[in-house]
Amino acid sequence: MTEKEYNQCVTEYADNVYRFILKNLRHEEDARDVVQGAFEKMWRNRADVDNAKCKSYLFTVAYNQMIDHLRKVKRVQLRPAFQEETQVYDKPVYNTRKILEDALSRLNETSRALVLLKDYEGYSYEEIGQITGLNESQVKVYLHRARIQLKNYLVKPENVI
Repeated sequence: MTEKEYNQCVTEYADNVYRFILKNLRHEEDARDVVQGAFEKMWRNRADVDNAKCKSYLFTVAYNQMIDHLRKVKRVQLRPAFQEETQVYDKPVYNTRKILEDALSRLNETSRALVLLKDYEGYSYEEIGQITGLNESQVKVYLHRARIQLKNYLVKPENVI
């Protein structure tokens, strides 16, 4: 991959990668860090990256860095006193976006990533498999299970009212 091809890849896919990571992490600064790290890794390995597969490579690297970030965050625990001080009590807002975000947040990282890649970003099963390291049949099974979980959450009146 040449410098020009790298810049073209960044221009073409930066928004898609950022949106995907942000939907999973739900924190702008963390999403920016993960995406920046993915572009940095792609720059360092640009000699080994085939330009025709830069999209797949970029999403794969970003996905793996997101998983690493999530694992690292899970190891960090807040002190109980600090957690109580930061709790915000407010009147719930009932809108579709919040309901869908709540439903997605109940899925594990892999399931949420699969749903977002397929239904939000529009990738094929094969592309999702390349990004996540799963085979195509695993992608289909995990995606089916995730959609069932979403459906079960969304059909309960207490969750949407």
